[in-house]
Amino acid sequence: MTDYPNFGFQILKQDAQTNARLGHLTTPHGSITTPAFIFCATKAAIKAASPVDLRNVGADIILANTYHLMLQPTADLIAQMGGLHQFMGWNAPMLTDSGGFQVFSLGHGSVAEEIKGNRDLKSPPMLKKITEEGAIFKSYLDGSTQVLTPERSMDIQRKLGADLIVMFDECTPFHVDKKYTSDSLERTHRWGDRCLKEFEKEHAGKQALYGILQGGVYEDLREQAAEYVNSRPFFGNAVGGSLGASKEQMYEVAGFAMKYLRKDRPTHLLGIGGVEDIWHGVGLGIDTFDCVAPTRMARHAGALVRWEKGFKLNLRNARFRNDPNPLDHECDCPACQTYSRAYIHYLFKAEEILGLQLLTIHNMRFMMRLIETIRIAIKEDRFLDAKKAWFQI
Repeated sequence: MTDYPNFGFQILKQDAQTNARLGHLTTPHGSITTPAFIFCATKAAIKAASPVDLRNVGADIILANTYHLMLQPTADLIAQMGGLHQFMGWNAPMLTDSGGFQVFSLGHGSVAEEIKGNRDLKSPPMLKKITEEGAIFKSYLDGSTQVLTPERSMDIQRKLGADLIVMFDECTPFHVDKKYTSDSLERTHRWGDRCLKEFEKEHAGKQALYGILQGGVYEDLREQAAEYVNSRPFFGNAVGGSLGASKEQMYEVAGFAMKYLRKDRPTHLLGIGGVEDIWHGVGLGIDTFDCVAPTRMARHAGALVRWEKGFKLNLRNARFRNDPNPLDHECDCPACQTYSRAYIHYLFKAEEILGLQLLTIHNMRFMMRLIETIRIAIKEDRFLDAKKAWFQI
């Protein structure tokens, strides 16, 4: 029976009107107040930002990607370097995904593409085959054939050394039928048991394992997935899979999952982290989120702001060419406190790297300010009022 001696999760405050909650998550590399947003250091780095920048904006946990790191520089090399924390200079909590999402994206396209309905079918899929043993695919680096199994996923994540790790699963796309989704779910649960068996061989209290809920858009399959995860000795829950063809359906399916999950564990929503998504997810009882969108948006000259429709300014827009105002008058980040919109607009036009850095830091700070607002609202028992006020533009 798996236990987690160096980990803990405590619910500090429950909102009176919703399932939103304030929590305290303890790991060997420090503690996290939840709700929390996890920035994606996919290849052991945040593009255009350093671990120091992450700390300065208030981030206390990051995510790295098993699939990418197993290919380059390899889990063995990272283990030789002392694990991810030491390798990348991040002495704080860290989460790694299982590689299961790549099984989905290599064969079908990303969750975002599924939701938007613009899946690109021109490029040949890198995924070759999914079997009971695992996933067989080609490396995007050199074309070599790779096999990722539950046991290998656990071994790689053990070598990477993140505090929080995730069972290996198949992330089914929206367009497959219920029969395929059901068969995939049963296989994922068999993979989950293999992950637990491998995990229990050697973890020594240094890592905690999350179980994943799949099941597509079907409430009965989400209930079946919750029953599986609830009955196994996982430390936390992770809601995964393609959640539908629209925002509305995504929220509905996330609600299905949260309806049946046990409430005494930390719960993570995989790969979802838009502004509206976080407010809605926290209200359902979700504790942590991860998404590449804030930092990816920054690299395309997008600045997150509360008061703009769509929560985004495009700094390439000509209207900012001679705008002396700060990027966001509400923000306390260095970009907003020091530079004008005109200067940042110029940096992108001139293709200067500083532009990417400034907007990345701003967007990260925006997400942390959002999370801070939500935490305070839960603590003061005014979550719904704070949500309403936040969206009043």
